[in-house]
Amino acid sequence: MLKKIVIGFSVVCLLSSFISKGQNLPAQTFTNPLLPSGADPWVIYKDGFYYYTNTLGNRLALWKTKELSKLSNAETKIVWRPPASGPNSRDIWAPELHFLNGKWYLYYTATSVSQPSDKNRYVFVLENASPNPLEGTWTDKGKINTDYPGLDGSVFEHKGTTYFVYSAYVGPQSRLFIAPMINPWTLSDKQMQIAAPTFNWEKLGGRQILEGPQFLKGRKNNLFIVYSASACWDDHYSLGMLTASANSNLLDSASWTKSPVPVFQQSPLNNIYAPGHNSFFKSPDGKEDWILYHANSAAGQGCGANRAPRAQKFTWNKNGTPNFGEPVKAGAPMPVPASKKSVK
Repeated sequence: MLKKIVIGFSVVCLLSSFISKGQNLPAQTFTNPLLPSGADPWVIYKDGFYYYTNTLGNRLALWKTKELSKLSNAETKIVWRPPASGPNSRDIWAPELHFLNGKWYLYYTATSVSQPSDKNRYVFVLENASPNPLEGTWTDKGKINTDYPGLDGSVFEHKGTTYFVYSAYVGPQSRLFIAPMINPWTLSDKQMQIAAPTFNWEKLGGRQILEGPQFLKGRKNNLFIVYSASACWDDHYSLGMLTASANSNLLDSASWTKSPVPVFQQSPLNNIYAPGHNSFFKSPDGKEDWILYHANSAAGQGCGANRAPRAQKFTWNKNGTPNFGEPVKAGAPMPVPASKKSVK
């Protein structure tokens, strides 16, 4: 009898230890949205941490967390506020955090308090030498020298060259332009248009808009720029895609082929409307590809605070193009991005 009691006690202790350790393991699933509100979401994974940001309108803030699924509990810090006047004093939109040449750079869109309009809307950039972007000093490096006013500047590197892409205001339209960078705050004179609105789904909401360009490296020697199409207040706001060979001249518009239909769009069945202004990231183990985007949870909610950040894993088609699937319904459990320590 004593032997049975000892064995039973040992089993209980082992189970208790296992449960206790399990409580310290990261959550295995998460649900969208990641935050109640947050338009134009951007995330970068570096040195074991996700650094996240989104449009706040009157300031720039960064979130830092090891688990993007726990973004609502992440360390958060306001890192910059606009001046009271000047060209970057109002409408602080679409921030992106990049790590270039050993320093952090925050690109953002802004206009002037005294003359707030698209004619005076440009992309600006801040620099920080601290290893942790939530610390150190952010230095204003000024306005990016784009040929046109515009918004939604983004940066990517390919074959030793750093490129800048943005949405330029040209006449009544927003078109996509690309340029090589001399340094993280200066473009070369070779600023070339690579896409303009041509399809009906790029002209909804009373505007002809291509915005929020994001670079994505393919798996079969190809490159993609995924962009948001139409006005953000239209429920059919969606993602379009440009494709180019990795060996082509990226400054030549002929190198880029536009997909004839959206590659990611609303899902009334899942109560997801106006999905767009995305970014891409890898899972911590480097094996999974994820898309981060904002969307509304009901029709007719427009461009306001109802836009919330959402993330989901995507796959690849046999021809090497990304397959983003359908926007996942809010509250539907999904596996968290795979960790380096995950056991499968």
